[in-house]
Amino acid sequence: MNHLLACMKIIGDDSIQRTQLTHRIALVENFNIEKGMRVLEIGCGQGDTTVALADAVGQTGKVVAIDIAAPHYGAPITLGEASDTIRQSPLGSRIDFHYETDFLAFNTPEMFDVIVLSHCSWYFARPQQLHSYFLKMKSMTNRVCFAEWDVDYTEISQRSHFCAVNILALYSAFCGGDGNIQNVFHKAQIEEMLGQAGFEIQQSKIIDATYLQDGEWEIDYANVLYNQLQQAPLAIQTLATSYYHLMNRDEAYRQSLNSFVLIATQ
Repeated sequence: MNHLLACMKIIGDDSIQRTQLTHRIALVENFNIEKGMRVLEIGCGQGDTTVALADAVGQTGKVVAIDIAAPHYGAPITLGEASDTIRQSPLGSRIDFHYETDFLAFNTPEMFDVIVLSHCSWYFARPQQLHSYFLKMKSMTNRVCFAEWDVDYTEISQRSHFCAVNILALYSAFCGGDGNIQNVFHKAQIEEMLGQAGFEIQQSKIIDATYLQDGEWEIDYANVLYNQLQQAPLAIQTLATSYYHLMNRDEAYRQSLNSFVLIATQ
C-alpha cells in the first residue's frame, strides 16, 4: 500500500486515497493479473487502478492506460497532474498514459494479455458505444476484466447510493452535462453485451465496497442537482422526487454500493 501511495499525487491527508487504493488493489487481485502481462486499461482516469495494475505486472510487464478525457479534467487533482506524478515514480516506466484518446480510434498492432475496464462504464453516454468497445476488443485480446458498481444492493444502508446514482443519471439524460454518471448498467446488461461481442463469462464476483466514500459523495451531489431536475418532464420529476425522498430518509443509510467483477474470455 505505502509504496503505491508514494507514486501518487496526494493533497493533504492520504486517508481518502488510501481507502480508494485499498479497493483498487482488491479489484486487481480478483482480475488475476500476473507478472509480465501486457495490460490495456480503458478509462484510467487519475490512475487509481493503473498503479495497482502496474505493481501487479512487475518490472517485465506493461500497462497502456487510455482515457477519453483531457489532461485538465478532474478535481481537485487533474488527470494530467496525477499521471505526471506517476510517470516520475518507480512505476512510471511500466505505464504509457494516453489522454484524449477514444478507444474506437486507438490503433495499435499489438495484442494484450488482458483489457481492463474499472469503474468507467457509467461514463459512457450511449450503451451502443460500450458495445462497440467490446466488439473492437475481440481483435486485441482474449480476456476482458470488468468492474463496476453493483446496483443489486444487498444492505438497506446502500439504498441511498442506489437512489443517488439514478438521480444523477436522470440529470444527465434530461438536463445535459458531462457528469460521471451518464448511464447506469446492471451486471446482466454487461454480461449480455460481452456475450453479443463474442466473449464468454468465466468468473463473476462481488467485491465489498461499502467502506468507500463514493456513496456519500454521490448522495451529496445528487442533493445539489435535484432542484435542477424541475426542468425535466413531469413524469421524470416525479420519479426523481421518489428517489430523492428515499435517498434522504435516513442519514445512516449512506454506504457505498458494492462492486461486481466479470472476467470474460473468447
